[in-house]
Amino acid sequence: MMSIDIFERLKKGETILAADPEAYRMREASFATKKLLIQMNNATEPEEIRCLLSQIIDGDIDESVTIFTPFYINYGKHTKIGKNVFINFDCVFLDLGGITIEDNVLIAPKVSLLTESHSINPNERHSLIPKPIHIKKNAWIGANATILQGVTIGQNAVVAAGSVVSKDVPDNVVVGGIPAKIIKEIK
Repeated sequence: MMSIDIFERLKKGETILAADPEAYRMREASFATKKLLIQMNNATEPEEIRCLLSQIIDGDIDESVTIFTPFYINYGKHTKIGKNVFINFDCVFLDLGGITIEDNVLIAPKVSLLTESHSINPNERHSLIPKPIHIKKNAWIGANATILQGVTIGQNAVVAAGSVVSKDVPDNVVVGGIPAKIIKEIK
C-alpha cells in the first residue's frame, strides 16, 4: 500500500507528528517557496508579481488581483485566490492547512492568516495541526488582524484592525477585539 503524500495529509487536516518521516519535506518546500518570494518581493511590475505568485501557489492569479509586496507565505500550494482580490503590504500566510480567498476580498497591511497550530501538550508541541481558513466574497480584513486556523470569514464581513479571530464569522457582520466578537450587523 502506497503512503499518502505529506502535503495531501496536511490538506486533509491530519496532524503531522514531529517524528513523521516526511516532516523534513515541509521545510524543503518552504525554502523552495522562499526563493520565489525573494524574487517576488523585489519585483516592481504588477504582472511580474502575479506571475511569481502564480508559480508559488501553483495556480492562476487573475489579472484583477493586486498584491503589494512584501508578502510572505510558507508553502503556497494550498492557497487559492479569487478575482479582484487586494492584498496590501506585509501580509503573512501560513497555508499548509489551506487558505481560500474568494472574489472581491480586501486584505489590509500586516494581516496574518495562520492555518497551522501546535499541541498544547508539551510532549507533542512540535506536531503540526493544520486546519483551513476560508474568506468568503467581499470580506474586508482590517490592518494587523490575525485569522487563526479553522476559521471561516463570512460574505461581506468586516474584521476590525488589530483583531484576533479564533471562531467563524457570520455573513454581513463587523467583528473586532481579542478574541474577535460581533460588534454590529451590516444592513
